[in-house]
Order: sequence, then C-alpha cells, then structure tokens
Amino acid sequence: MARSTGRYRRRPDRDEEVIALLSEFAERFPERGFGKLFQIIRRRGHVWNHKRVWRVYCLMKLNQRRRNRRRIPTRHPQPLACGAHPNAGWSIDFMSDALWDGRRFRTFNVIDDFSREALVIEVDLNIPAARVIRTLERVAA
Repeated sequence: MARSTGRYRRRPDRDEEVIALLSEFAERFPERGFGKLFQIIRRRGHVWNHKRVWRVYCLMKLNQRRRNRRRIPTRHPQPLACGAHPNAGWSIDFMSDALWDGRRFRTFNVIDDFSREALVIEVDLNIPAARVIRTLERVAA
C-alpha cells in the first residue's frame, strides 16, 4: 500500500450551504442564470469564489438550457382562389439563369391562372420596370 493512501483523510464536504442557497434561489428565480444568482448570493454577504459556486451550479445540473416550446397556432388552410374562366387572373414571375459564357439573362413570365397558358415570356439581359409595364399593357389589350 502506498504511503499517500494510508495517510489520506477525506475532507468533509463543505458545499452543503452553497447547494442549499443555489437550490433555493434557482427555485425562486427560475428565469435567472448563473450570473444573476451569483450576484444575489454576493449581496447576501457570502464571499464564496465564483469558480466554486459555478462548480456546484454545474453539479446540480442547473447549467442546462431550458428549451421554450412555442405553441404553433393551428392552421386552417384555405383553398387557393382560381379563376372561373380564362383571363380572370394572371400570375407573373421573374426568373434568371446564366449563359455558358457567364452572362446572366432574365425572363419575365405572365401565366393565365385558369388555363395555365404562358401569355408572354420576355427574355433579355436586363428587364427594366418600364418594359414590364409595357409588356403587361400589351397582354391586357
């Protein structure tokens, strides 16, 4: 048997007071974390080292994050309104892609909601707002 083993005397556990105080404050202030609880302990006049209090805090498993489970509101899906006849409603869309040489081109699509027919597709390297307005007026006429 080693000399150090024969002479070893276990120290009494001196953390009961820290455990009692931490559990009391954690129960009273569940929304507060370690920093705020340590401030409260210091204000009460205890001069324990923050590393000691943190060690006990972790041993009590108080450092686990509390997960808020947000309740998702129930949804009541409404069917999408679709036109009853052609030209009752249109959908417009912008798309873009790149040519093999790296230049970007854009498309402006106008689609009839009832018949799913593409009324017009404008393709160019850039499509300014004036051109979009002109295209929509041409389709509406």
